[in-house]
Amino acid sequence: MKLLSEAEVRAIYHQGEDAMVALFMQLQEQVNALTVRVNELEAQGKRNSHNSHQPPSSDGYRKPSPKSLRKKSGRRSGGQAGHQGATLEMVDEPDRVEEHWPERCGNCGQSLGASHACGYEARQVHDMPPVRIEVTEHRGLWVCCGRCSAMTQGAFPDGVTRGAQYGSGVASLGVYAQVYQLLPLARTSELMRDVAGCAPSEGTLVNMLAACAKRVAPIRAQIKTAITQAETVCFDETGMRVGSKLNWLHTASTQTLTHYAVDPKRGKLAHERIGILPVFEGVAMHDALASYMRYPGYRGAHGLCNAHLLRELTALEEGGRQRWPTRLKTLLVEMKTAVDRAVERGNTRLRSDVQARFEAQFDRLVKRALQANPRPKYQIGQRGRPRASPARNLAERLRDHKDSVLRFLRDFRVPFDNNLAERDLRMMKVKQKISGCFRSERGAHSFAAVRGYISTVRKQGFGALEALRALFDDQPVPLQLA
Repeated sequence: MKLLSEAEVRAIYHQGEDAMVALFMQLQEQVNALTVRVNELEAQGKRNSHNSHQPPSSDGYRKPSPKSLRKKSGRRSGGQAGHQGATLEMVDEPDRVEEHWPERCGNCGQSLGASHACGYEARQVHDMPPVRIEVTEHRGLWVCCGRCSAMTQGAFPDGVTRGAQYGSGVASLGVYAQVYQLLPLARTSELMRDVAGCAPSEGTLVNMLAACAKRVAPIRAQIKTAITQAETVCFDETGMRVGSKLNWLHTASTQTLTHYAVDPKRGKLAHERIGILPVFEGVAMHDALASYMRYPGYRGAHGLCNAHLLRELTALEEGGRQRWPTRLKTLLVEMKTAVDRAVERGNTRLRSDVQARFEAQFDRLVKRALQANPRPKYQIGQRGRPRASPARNLAERLRDHKDSVLRFLRDFRVPFDNNLAERDLRMMKVKQKISGCFRSERGAHSFAAVRGYISTVRKQGFGALEALRALFDDQPVPLQLA
């Protein structure tokens, strides 16, 4: 509505009571719309990683004060009783021994020889010797047959295909620095020059990563198949730039397996191309993104991340005067504590009366939330469905997806949150902050394949560099896929 002049207002006034009421209602509607808009903008300005789905890196230098829901345990800080330490210990068989003889007697100053030692005190220094690249020359000898005079050359070992090339040790270190330590290509080359005395070019490092991705492809396929057969899998995605375009890095994670995939899309088309969710029959743990709910699986079981839910409740708690968000946060934490204690006692489920009490409290709070936040009424002439408030949307989601929200309470195999998948994605953001975007789709796909393999071997107790070296030597470490 345009701003009315004084003359226009007086003209409407002279038209009578009906004209003034119509003007007032029009202005009231505009004020209500602007009020809603102002509240939304103010809420956006207050958003941070504690009350929204934004990552902590988006907080910048204005970090919000911590508001942890954890309670004090009553224990002193530091290592607890029974904690397995990691103190550097002396070894029984050192690699080298240096003897230090005294030159003179500490009492009278008499010169001492080297033949009267009666004991010693040992101290050991654990250090790394200088590392230098070792060049091995393979010679394929030509031998003349004494019978037919034909010349036959000795076969070179597998993988020795050029006059000069890098071996598996250098290749595994190059891939390790790029994919696991997330170093840019230039810094990877500099590191290898300083550590091993060789400086592969950026193109050579890219080829090393591509060769590693090719070797890991059959193992990646096995990991993917094993994930589709798991009981519970955590799913998540994050933005990743490939060239100048926004792509998405998708992860499917269990306690022992990780699968990454890069796709231009975030939702259904990406899930179809990746091929895990459409055939997955277990419990899918994820945030409330609608595309995940399109795949009910064989049992139709989903688990919604309650860490996301707690942040949404925190935002409502900070932005309004309603009390149900605080009470629901407290209830969810109490549920998690009860489940954790039951697991510690070796139980596989909560007592039926305890579970029923928790669910009844949950239902009462959701009902109260729905009553306190009614849906806006349809206005005459309005196009589309009236826009509901964030509190109303959250209350409806809690009502409609109660089974998914409380899945962890009923099935101890389902985690309380989706932190497993989020941890598997977190370092990918670090990668982009350090190295920037990927230059090509091939490089992004190679990185995702190798990073998934490294994440899997680390979850199963193997070292990343050790596993890469074994892969280049065609002796990959044995993985548990069942």
